[in-house]
Amino acid sequence: MKKTLIAAGLTALALAAGSPAEAAAGIHWGPVKSTNGRADADVWITPFTSETFVVYGKLRDRSPSHCAYIRARFHYAGGGTGWSRARTTCSATSFRLGSDGRIKRVDVKVCLYANKKTSRCYHEKITPEIIANWPQ
Repeated sequence: MKKTLIAAGLTALALAAGSPAEAAAGIHWGPVKSTNGRADADVWITPFTSETFVVYGKLRDRSPSHCAYIRARFHYAGGGTGWSRARTTCSATSFRLGSDGRIKRVDVKVCLYANKKTSRCYHEKITPEIIANWPQ
């Protein structure tokens, strides 16, 4: 069962990226943490050239009194924005947040989550220009 879920997830990622080569060429953005560091996401992204942009990785909760929360806001190439569905965990889980088309920017939001409310949120802005300026 677990192997089937992993295979299905990899297939979905390959379809979202446009090709298996693009899915394999994911970019490791790194950790994004809530402002107090108790909610932590290890973030990977597909190339900005993908028809459907995907933010994926592992979300962890490090607080006994809260859970971890992640959500992405996509800024579309043709204009407008849209939010992904939120993912939460009170331990650790994989996540996959996909856009509805080509984007020019994504904001990743990681927070603590308790009683249907978020707190200690941190927003990480990711653009192709930022990635292009990384040291090679």
